[in-house]
Amino acid sequence: MDMYYDKFLHMLEEEDKENCVEFALSKLESGEIDVITLYKEILEPSLNNMTCKLSEKKICVWKEHVRTSIVRTILECSYPYILKEKKKNHVKNNKGKIVVVCPPEEYHEIGAIMAANFFILNGFDTIFVGSNTPKEDFIGAIDYIKPKYVAISVTNYYNLVAAKNIIKEIKNTANYPIQILVGGYAFNSNPDALYQIGADRLLQTYEDIKKFGEEG
Repeated sequence: MDMYYDKFLHMLEEEDKENCVEFALSKLESGEIDVITLYKEILEPSLNNMTCKLSEKKICVWKEHVRTSIVRTILECSYPYILKEKKKNHVKNNKGKIVVVCPPEEYHEIGAIMAANFFILNGFDTIFVGSNTPKEDFIGAIDYIKPKYVAISVTNYYNLVAAKNIIKEIKNTANYPIQILVGGYAFNSNPDALYQIGADRLLQTYEDIKKFGEEG
């Protein structure tokens, strides 16, 4: 797998979107890797391990956005393989409805997209909302949809406050038992933030989501 990762990372560093997408999809189509492996061992580390050279300091944000855009395209193109994997494993939507969302002002949604697809693969009836979801609209949708779970992805540490506010409002508004799940880079160095913002459970990996689904 290191060989695949190294080859993909080289193309990603060159910002070669066409070959990045073609490489990832060809490996899925041939069965050399599955979507879980693609996400966990290639896409996720390629984002988390990004470094910026001193000579490129002025364009670090630019390069991060380009890299994120390429990975997002691959995630979107991989959705049929998520459904194929689900069908192959005879997965049923019997674990309850879950809404996956990012709090207001959180624009990093790659982790949320991956999490949503992991929930799909583990039998959750999944609704992915996306980045920077307005609180009022989200609260209204929760009241209408009435999901069993809400999963909030937080990448930027400073958005934990927004997450705390939306969790508080969800719990004050919902007239039925609802579990709040959280995950994302913001919890890596401070997993106890889970309790500080009033969430019920921290899910950071595919294995966490799989175990959670098996418990239900």
